[in-house]
Amino acid sequence: MFDEASAGRGAPGWRPCYSSTQVAIGGGDLTMERKVDVAIIGAGTSGLTALGKVRHKTSNFVLIDGGELGTTCARVGCMPSKAAIQVAEDFHRRQAFQRLGIRGQDDLSIDVADAMEHVRDLRDIFVDQVLSSSTDEMGDEFIQGYARFVEPNLLDVDGQLIRSKSVVIATGSRPIVPKQWLEFGDRVLTTDELFEQEELPPSMAVIGLGVVGLELGQALRRLGLQVTGVDVAESVGGLSDPVVAKVATEIMAAELPLWLGAPALIEAQADGRLRVSSGERSVVVDKILASVGRTPNLDRLGLAELGIEIDAHGVPLHSRNSMQIGDLPIFIAGDVNADRPILHEASDEGRIAGYNAVAETPVSFRRRTPLAITFCDPNIAAVGASWDTLDLDRVAVGEIRFGPVGRALILGKNKGVLRVYADKASGRLLGGAMVAPRGEHLAHSLAWAVQQQLSVSDLLKMPFYHPTLEEALQVALYHARDQLDGSREEMVELHRL
Repeated sequence: MFDEASAGRGAPGWRPCYSSTQVAIGGGDLTMERKVDVAIIGAGTSGLTALGKVRHKTSNFVLIDGGELGTTCARVGCMPSKAAIQVAEDFHRRQAFQRLGIRGQDDLSIDVADAMEHVRDLRDIFVDQVLSSSTDEMGDEFIQGYARFVEPNLLDVDGQLIRSKSVVIATGSRPIVPKQWLEFGDRVLTTDELFEQEELPPSMAVIGLGVVGLELGQALRRLGLQVTGVDVAESVGGLSDPVVAKVATEIMAAELPLWLGAPALIEAQADGRLRVSSGERSVVVDKILASVGRTPNLDRLGLAELGIEIDAHGVPLHSRNSMQIGDLPIFIAGDVNADRPILHEASDEGRIAGYNAVAETPVSFRRRTPLAITFCDPNIAAVGASWDTLDLDRVAVGEIRFGPVGRALILGKNKGVLRVYADKASGRLLGGAMVAPRGEHLAHSLAWAVQQQLSVSDLLKMPFYHPTLEEALQVALYHARDQLDGSREEMVELHRL
């Protein structure tokens, strides 16, 4: 968790530096350097958050960005995708009208062009909110351009030299499109292009069924497209809990075809469409949504010239608690480090990097409990320790299926499963996973409990209102309690006076 109090000290020795000088480059030409205290490369979520911390210590900084402004989340990620998902879910809800006694659902239709325009309108509002509170208010502290390292403290920004006491790398990431797919041109879309489509084609294949592919694949199907989902993995959503993964895959497969366990092959057809094959299955579609992952935006930075050690993904080795690269005055934050590509994690990393960029000595911070949510319907969520990291002999697993849960039945969304993990000896909650109606809220409650190091007994002493979906968490906790070491009689659900 990012907590400045845990740092234990500030930066009393910090002094801003304002001078400039001339250096010889390119065979002896003298070029003026601009000297600053901190250079932040990237004006996305982590870069802007880092900037907020830097501003507490110095006004002599630069923010550098050569791409489209407005943050990945606001422009092409979290926000437009959730807008599209909401439209799709509202339209899909009509399928429950008949059994509810509501007539006329067959007369409802959707104008996809208008729906996409609505998504873009909301997207533009979110982007404007970001810009109006960040780069729109900046003068020469903001430099539009691409930075490249000359030295650890020296950047070349399209010919302008910036010498900085410290640097924050927050350049984000971009969607991966396999090279062999590039020949298909605009028939292969990523999230960078999807929301710009004024019309959506009748059919699409979504290749890659992680968070992005699963969310948007289901939304596109609910908007009326013929959608086929393809993934080399055997389950969807990147879940390691085998029970939750199986249930999630079964639920999604009931709504759209899922081809799992084999890679996708693409061939152009004479009519301009694309044939997608996976194993022995094949379908012809109008376009493809490529959601096979993202790659860090590191290629322009010239890090190789600094002799920085990198990992197997090409990311500089760094501390995830201080964000520092080795012992250099360089810090890396957000999607660019390929650690936890989630907005609240990018914000935390930006805070840590910004704090340390102006600290006399970099300090380490405790990170928050892992929390990941996929906004498909039902939601998929993972909290705290993942299944594949647990010592199963020492863990109690509490489980509840949503079939008989009263509130879920009323909502017409009684599908899914919730599993919680607790240490058998102490009863302390370790984490959990779920595919659950409105699971985004259950996941938060569980994540808060894990971060507070609460036990199963602690949480069972909390109030659970009836009828709510939270009662499912209560049942799962009772199930876990029965597996804990010690007698059940000692587990009291109420606080004794």
